[in-house]
Amino acid sequence: MTLRLILALALWAGCSPCSEGKVALSLPKVQCQAPRYPMAVDCSWKLPSAPDPTRTTFFIASYSLGMSAPRDSRPCLQPSPAAARCSITGLRLFSAEPYVLNVTAVRPGGASSSFLPFVAENIIKPDPPGAVELRPLPGQRLQVQWQPPRSWPFPDLFSLKYRIRYKRHGATRFRQVGPMEAMSFTFRAVRPHAKYCVQVSAQDFMDYGEASDWSLPQTVGCPSPS
Repeated sequence: MTLRLILALALWAGCSPCSEGKVALSLPKVQCQAPRYPMAVDCSWKLPSAPDPTRTTFFIASYSLGMSAPRDSRPCLQPSPAAARCSITGLRLFSAEPYVLNVTAVRPGGASSSFLPFVAENIIKPDPPGAVELRPLPGQRLQVQWQPPRSWPFPDLFSLKYRIRYKRHGATRFRQVGPMEAMSFTFRAVRPHAKYCVQVSAQDFMDYGEASDWSLPQTVGCPSPS
């Protein structure tokens, strides 16, 4: 967002008719995650109270590296001024200083800002693994295989590890296997004719951030013993 547009929005916010009075804006609730590490950090926000539909709300998003460097702030890339999301690219990896995101909500009669400090490595959360498939094998075996999340840009350089959870139809609890680097696993001695539900989760190999959500459940019936 250009400086001219930022100034125009600020001027517009302060020049609403006096009869309307000042409108107090609730602070934007901001969150950031890095499902595309190390390419970008993706941030989003929302206002706790629903905005007046007759008043257009714009957002100004910027960031700086370090708590004491606001003069060096750069725009956090938004699809449009009204979009409640932005992306930070060109990350400085393993920085000793945190990034600080500043989101300002602007509409006639008022403006409010929220600040969110974060370290990129601490907010890594991959998307769930893709292309999860189950295949029954002879000998009371069941194979599950998957691929890294499509949004994870460099799986060969920034490795992921995986966990599997599975449950036989009728059981009350999931069991887990992992973590593992492989992208396939074979269950042995599964019950014949039973149906199994299997899901896979991904996490940064060095345990930065948190694990992904579980993949969509995959279900298959197992063959009778040969």
